[in-house]
Amino acid sequence: MKQHKAKAQWKGNLKEGSGEFETGRGNVKTGYSFASRFGDDTRATSPEELIGAAHAGCFSMFLSALLSNQNITADYISTTADVTLGETDGAPTIQKIVLTTEGKVPGIEDAEFQELVQEAKQKCPVSKALSAVPDITVNATLKK
Repeated sequence: MKQHKAKAQWKGNLKEGSGEFETGRGNVKTGYSFASRFGDDTRATSPEELIGAAHAGCFSMFLSALLSNQNITADYISTTADVTLGETDGAPTIQKIVLTTEGKVPGIEDAEFQELVQEAKQKCPVSKALSAVPDITVNATLKK
């Protein structure tokens, strides 16, 4: 089994403090704060943005694998994730994730593409890890 690592550090109190995320390899290092998570500060990121990036990346790779299993190679698969953070029982909660994917995939019909999109949504490891999120949807467009 392959292990992946990441770390986070927080300094200070909740509202004025700040933190930093770093991947185990050190190739992604970025700050986060209360204002970047719950407010309008765009100078830093949030845990939810990182979850969205991980989900979009995992989904795209898994869809590519499903296509590869059918000897089909996509020219590209581009996925964005919109992660909605709300409140449940007085605590912040990820309430919704919308994946929007576009694939340029020669040699496949839209109906088959949509089936593979749904399979990727169900089976990619990050989707499975996010099973507590009550609403995960995928909007997919096949480009010819």
